[in-house]
Amino acid sequence: MGDTGTRTGLIQGRYRLVEVIGRGGMGEVWRAVDEALGRSVAVKCLKPMGPSQHDAGFTTVLRERFRREARVAAALQHRGVTVVHDFGEYEGVLYLVMELLEGRNLSQLLEDNGRRPLPVAEIVDIAGQVADALAYTHGRGIVHRDLKPANIMRLDDGTVKICDFGIARLGQGMGISSRLTGVGVAMGTPHYMSPEQIGGGEVDHRSDLYSLGCVLYEIATGAPPFDHEDAWAVLVGHRDTVPQPLRAHRGDIPGAFERIVLDLLAKSPGERPADAGELRRRIVPAGAPGSGRAAPAAVPLPPWTRGMTAGRPAPAAGLRLALPDHTAGLTAEWTTTADPRGALPRPAAAPARPAPPAELLSQLAGRHNAGLSLGRLGRWEEAGEVHRAVAAERGHALGPDHPDTLASRYEIGFSLSRTGRAEDALREFRRVAEGRERTLGADHPDTLAARQETAYVLGQLGRHFEANDVYTAVLAARERTMGAGHPDTLRCRHNLAFNLSRLGRLEDSHRMAGDVASARAAVLGAEHPDTLVTRYEVAYALGRLGRWTEALETYRDVAGARGRALGPDHPDTLAARYEVGISLGRLGRGAEALELYRELAADRVRVAGPEDPETLRARHGIGVNLGRLGRWDEALAQAREVSAVRARVLGEDHPDTLVSRREVAVGLGWLGRWDEALTVYREVAAGRERVFGADHPEALAGRNDEAHCLEQLGRHTEAMELYRRVAALRGRRGTQGGRDLSWAPGREPAHPVPPGP
Repeated sequence: MGDTGTRTGLIQGRYRLVEVIGRGGMGEVWRAVDEALGRSVAVKCLKPMGPSQHDAGFTTVLRERFRREARVAAALQHRGVTVVHDFGEYEGVLYLVMELLEGRNLSQLLEDNGRRPLPVAEIVDIAGQVADALAYTHGRGIVHRDLKPANIMRLDDGTVKICDFGIARLGQGMGISSRLTGVGVAMGTPHYMSPEQIGGGEVDHRSDLYSLGCVLYEIATGAPPFDHEDAWAVLVGHRDTVPQPLRAHRGDIPGAFERIVLDLLAKSPGERPADAGELRRRIVPAGAPGSGRAAPAAVPLPPWTRGMTAGRPAPAAGLRLALPDHTAGLTAEWTTTADPRGALPRPAAAPARPAPPAELLSQLAGRHNAGLSLGRLGRWEEAGEVHRAVAAERGHALGPDHPDTLASRYEIGFSLSRTGRAEDALREFRRVAEGRERTLGADHPDTLAARQETAYVLGQLGRHFEANDVYTAVLAARERTMGAGHPDTLRCRHNLAFNLSRLGRLEDSHRMAGDVASARAAVLGAEHPDTLVTRYEVAYALGRLGRWTEALETYRDVAGARGRALGPDHPDTLAARYEVGISLGRLGRGAEALELYRELAADRVRVAGPEDPETLRARHGIGVNLGRLGRWDEALAQAREVSAVRARVLGEDHPDTLVSRREVAVGLGWLGRWDEALTVYREVAAGRERVFGADHPEALAGRNDEAHCLEQLGRHTEAMELYRRVAALRGRRGTQGGRDLSWAPGREPAHPVPPGP
C-alpha cells in the first residue's frame, strides 16, 4: 500500500481510499469506499511510531495490542460510540474501518463559533448524550483515557458520538499516551488529563468523567479550565488549582449545571459522580428552567428520542426499550398484553395511565441510584429497603410492568440473593422475568437478564438441575439474538460452565470454561477481569479433575494478572493466591503452601482485619499445612483458634466452622486422642445434617468420619452399623438422581482422616 499520505490505494482488495479527512498523532483518517458493500466508510491508518518502528519486539507487541483493542472497539454497539466495522494489517500498516461520520467535532464547533461558548441548551444536550455513551462503555469495563473535544463528534442530525475507543487504550497500553515528550503521539492531551493520569496513579472510569468535565467547561466558557501555553503550568493546575466557576465567565449557565461540572473536576476520584449513569440522571434537570438564574427557556430532548411513542415498544430486535431516565417525561401506559403469535406487545385494554410528574420520576431515579450505591458498598439490607420503597412508588405511578418498576424489583431480587434469602430472591426474579416478557418480549436482553438471575439463585439453593435448564434456554436465546461472541452471551456460558461443575460434569465444565476464556481474551484482552474470572473457573475444574499441576499454573497466572490489573490487595487477587496455596498442598508441597498462607493471612489482616472470613480461611490453610508437615501440636492449636473465631463470627453450624471443627478432630486423631476426636466428629456430622440434610454428601462424609473413628476405638459393631446406614442413605440419594455440590469443599484445604495406630 505504501505511504498512505501520498496516494490512494485499495486495502485488502476491498477498501478504496479516496481522500485524507484528518491527521493526528497516530496516523491519518481517510474517506473511503467499501467496494464489497458499496458504502462510504472512514479508514484510520496507524503510522509507525517514530524510532520505535525499527524495534521488532515493539512492533510485534503493538500489532497484537492493536488487534485486541480493535476487537474491544468493535464490540461496542451504542448510538453514542463510533461503530467499528473491520480492522487488520496491510503492507505493514495497521488500519481500522469505521462508520463515516458527517458532522463536526467539538473542537471544530468552537473554532466555527470564533472560540465563543456554545448555547446552554446545546451544551446540556451534548453532556447528556456523552454521559449516556460513557455509562454504556464503562458498564463493560472500557475506559477511554483520552476524552477531549476532538474525540467527540456532533453529527449533522444532532447525534453526539465518542470516537477512538480502543485507539486511546492502545496508546495508553503502550506506555506512550501520557507522556508529554518522546514519540510525538498527541494523546492524553494535558488540557484534559485527570490528576491521577498526570501522577501515574490508577486510572478508572472516573478519569473519563474528569476529562468530560474539562470538555464541558471548555464548550461552556470557550476555554479549558486551565488554559496556559506552558504544559507544566497546565498539569500543575489540574493537580493543585480549583477551577473558576463557570458563571464567573457567563451568567446564563444554570447553577445546577455549574455544580455538575465542578463536581466532575474534583481532584479526588472519590469526590466525582460515582459513575456516568448518575451523571446522566443529573444533567437534564440541571439544564431545565428554575435550576439556576437566567436559565434558558427550554432544553430540547436529544435527537435520538425523535419518533419515540409513549406506550408502544419499537420493533427493532435486540433494542433496549426501557427509556433513559432523562426521557422519563415521555412515559405513559406501559402495561401490555403479549401477542400469542409472537408479534409486538399490544396495549392493554385498560385506560391510559396519566403521565406522572417529571419531578417525581427524577426523584425516584435518584433514590434508585442511591440504592445501587448502597449495594456497591456491600450494604445490601439497606439497598433492599430503598429499592422496595422505590418499586412501590414506581408501581403506583407507572404501573407494575413498566420497565422502571421492574428495574427496581430486579434490584430487590439482587439484594435478597446477596443477603442469603435465596427463596425470596427466586420469587422476585421470576416475577420480574414474567413482567419483562409481557412488556418487552421473551428475547429482550432485560428479560434474559432476569431469567439468568433466576438460574443463579436456583444454584444458590442447590437446585442445579433446574438451574442448568434455565441457563441452557437463556444461552440459546442470547446466541440467537446477540451472537455467540457478545459479552452477555459469554457471561451466560460462563455461568453454565460453573453450574456444570456443581453437577459433577467436570469435563464439560472444563471444556466450556476454556472456550469462554479464549473468547473473552479475544474480545476483552487476556487480563480483563472477566477473562480472569473464567480462567479461575478453568483452574477450579482442573483441580476437581485431579490435574493439580495444570491448576497450579493457571491459578498462578490469574493471581499475577489480577495483581497487575487490579492491585495486590484486591479481593480477587487475594482469592487467586489462596487457590495457589490449595494447589501446592494437593501436590504435596506443604512447606511452600505454609509460607504462602502465612503471607496471605498477614495481607488479609492488613486489608480486612483478623476476623474477616477470608482471613480465617487463610489461617485455616496454615493449620492444614502444619499438619501436612507433621507438626500436629501446632496444627491442632491453629485449628482450635480458627474454629472458635469462626463459631463466633459465622455461627456454630456455618460450613466453614464445621470444616475447622473437623480439622480439630483430625489433629486429635493424629495425636492418638481418639475419644476426644469421636466427640468432635459427631458434632460435625450432626451440624452438617442440620445444615444440608441427612443424605447430603457432606453429612454422609461426616458420618463416615465418625464410623472410622469408632473403628480406631475398637467399637467395630457400632462402626459397621453406621457404615451400613451411610450406604443406605447414599443409595437412596443415588436413585433420586441427586448430586448436590452447592458447597464445594475442594476449595477449603482439609486432611483425610488419619489411619489408626
